[in-house]
This record gives sequence, C-alpha cells and structure tokens, in this order.
Amino acid sequence: MTLQLRVYVPPHPLIKHWLGIARNAATPSALFRSAITELGRWLSYEAIREWLPTQDVMVQGPLETANVTLVDPEVPMAVVPILRAGLGLLEGAQTVLPSASIYHLGLVRNEETLQPECYLNKLPEKFHPETRVLITDPMLATGGSIMAAMVELVNRGINPELTRIVSVVAAPPALQKLNATYPGLIVYTATIDEIVNEKGFIVPGLGDAGDRIFGT
Repeated sequence: MTLQLRVYVPPHPLIKHWLGIARNAATPSALFRSAITELGRWLSYEAIREWLPTQDVMVQGPLETANVTLVDPEVPMAVVPILRAGLGLLEGAQTVLPSASIYHLGLVRNEETLQPECYLNKLPEKFHPETRVLITDPMLATGGSIMAAMVELVNRGINPELTRIVSVVAAPPALQKLNATYPGLIVYTATIDEIVNEKGFIVPGLGDAGDRIFGT
C-alpha cells in the first residue's frame, strides 16, 4: 500500500473560533498569544487520537477491581517546537501531553534566500525508535523550516510514521514537499491557505506569527 501524507483540518468550533481571532490584524499581541495557545491545545488534542500508546490494566476501585486503559508510560513521547513561533503552540500542547519531553529546535529564515538557518539544536543524538514526536510550527508555508526539522529528526532515529505536525495555517508548497519525502506523516492544521507570496508569507495567513506572539 502506497503511503500518502494525510492532512486533517478538524471541524471543531473552538479551533475555528481561535483561528478567527488570530486572523484579525486588530487582535492585540496578548490575545493573539492566547489564541495560538488555545489552537495548540485543541489541535494537539485532535492529533493524539489513536496515536498515544495505551495499555489495559486492572486497578482496585472503591468497591471492586476494574479494567482500565492508561497511556503507556514506557513509550517515550516528545514535543519539538520550532523556534520561535512554535513556542506559542507549545503551552497548549503540554496541557494534553504533560509527560512529554520537550526538545527545542531554533530555525530562522534567511529573508533573502528564504532558506532556513539553524541557530539552536537541543535534539538528542539518538531517539528511541518508538518515540512519538509532536512538532509544533504555526506556519507551514514554503516548507523550508519543517523540512529542515524533519531531516534533523530522521537523522536521529525518528520514524516519520510515528510523527505528527501541528500547525495553524498550512499551504500547498510545504505540504507537497512533506508528501514527496515523508508520505507517512500526518499533519493537523486549523486551515489550508492556497497562496504563498513572493516573500514566503501565506496569504491571507496570520502575518508574522512569531512577531505577533511576542509583540516584536
């Protein structure tokens, strides 16, 4: 069976609401930051359906024993925010994955070449092969940053089929690049915008998500 990139746009009303707040150019930085946090929470909630490893165990209840299902603590989980804008989604993601390890990866886009340049890499030398990885990156535009992040993760033993990407806005160029190289990936995004302009910004998009999150 040939794998193909799967992209989900959950129809959750709270995702739609917070996307609408984030779209508005008049939204102040503090509220924009809250919107991105909430999008991180609800998109991560959707992304971990049928993804988290579980185990069935017996527990002693108040009246008698019961069979329950728990998240398997033996399977490692990691969240990788793509700095700096990915930090905005991280807080929400941590509310649904509180036990996950956090590994920061700092990438900045060269505004002349539109190519990513790495300035911080806190990834371990090698991940356990069963590690579930959630990548947070609000904007999947040209695909440069997310592709660079995937190269770093795969080189360290990550299985793309155990990886989920959470974004706020995705565009065809990034999705096409991911599909060509990592068809086993799954992307969760609040929306897909069709246009990436000559400066590498998604239109209508959110503008510069990092600047709006941090008020810079």
